[in-house]
Amino acid sequence: MKKLINNPADVVKEELQGVALAHGDQVRVHFDPAYVVRVDAPVVGKVGIVSGGGSGHEPMHGGFVGYGMLDAACPGAVFTSPTPDQMLEATKAVDGGAGVLHIVKNYTGDILNFEMAAELAMAEGIEVESVVIDDDVAVQNSLWTAGRRGVGATVLAEKICGAAAEAGKSLKEVAELCRKVNGWGRSMGMALTSCTVPHAGQPTFELPEDEMEIGIGIHGEPGRTRMALKSADEITELLALPVIQDLPFEKGDRVIAMVNGMGGTPLIELYIVYRKLAEICEAHGITIARSLVGNYITSLEMAGCSITLLKADDELLGYWDAPVKTPGLRWGM
Repeated sequence: MKKLINNPADVVKEELQGVALAHGDQVRVHFDPAYVVRVDAPVVGKVGIVSGGGSGHEPMHGGFVGYGMLDAACPGAVFTSPTPDQMLEATKAVDGGAGVLHIVKNYTGDILNFEMAAELAMAEGIEVESVVIDDDVAVQNSLWTAGRRGVGATVLAEKICGAAAEAGKSLKEVAELCRKVNGWGRSMGMALTSCTVPHAGQPTFELPEDEMEIGIGIHGEPGRTRMALKSADEITELLALPVIQDLPFEKGDRVIAMVNGMGGTPLIELYIVYRKLAEICEAHGITIARSLVGNYITSLEMAGCSITLLKADDELLGYWDAPVKTPGLRWGM
């Protein structure tokens, strides 16, 4: 294992220390329990938005804390759900009197712990709504989920809902918008290599040099199938067509398209994938209205990518275009 770490047990703590030092103008980091919160929180009269999950997926979620996106994020240990006390304290830290939305990826630990935190917060008089993201079309159930996994649409939901909250929308309005994003978004990913969790010290799974896994999860969960390595264009088709067929997306639809790197894939390769994705969308009469290419929801150093398509109307595009300023996503400011 070759990694830029010290003691594996200190990886998350030392990462958060680095975040605090690098982005102190945008976020504050609380360490006991651990959460990242926007520097001006709580914003009085604004709906607070909290998300979180295991570390190792950076910049999601802590890198998306700031103006126009999340108000707080809870980082668990690597690939491990954060605890209810983290979620509760983050919720209290961002409550400006208008309630708090929890955006939760569909993983069993995240679901259970966010549910507990919401109950505790409501017992303290904070109104909480929770929305579960389950956009992965690859498999119906996996090692860590009942139902579809929550993946790339989480990033799009955090951006769009963050903009709506900044615009003064109510908690129920922001929650309904989040459900709309989840309902209209679909994703699928693949892996060329495994990743190595620092405290494990060895690859999560074995993948021969001449093979790839289609439909992989962001923690290395098994996908749809393992097959011989194919070209970038063939891989893009294997991801894009199931996504398009699942909603299904139709001729005339506008979409926000994200080609996401899993952490170990260079941008030059992601743009090759995006090139083919644009060609496939055009052939289906689908217009890519907005795009995002880069590493946004990763799996440590896994080589591979995922594709997310979100059907977009004027409302979603307006919130997408709204200003955002976070360590991991910024425009319009």
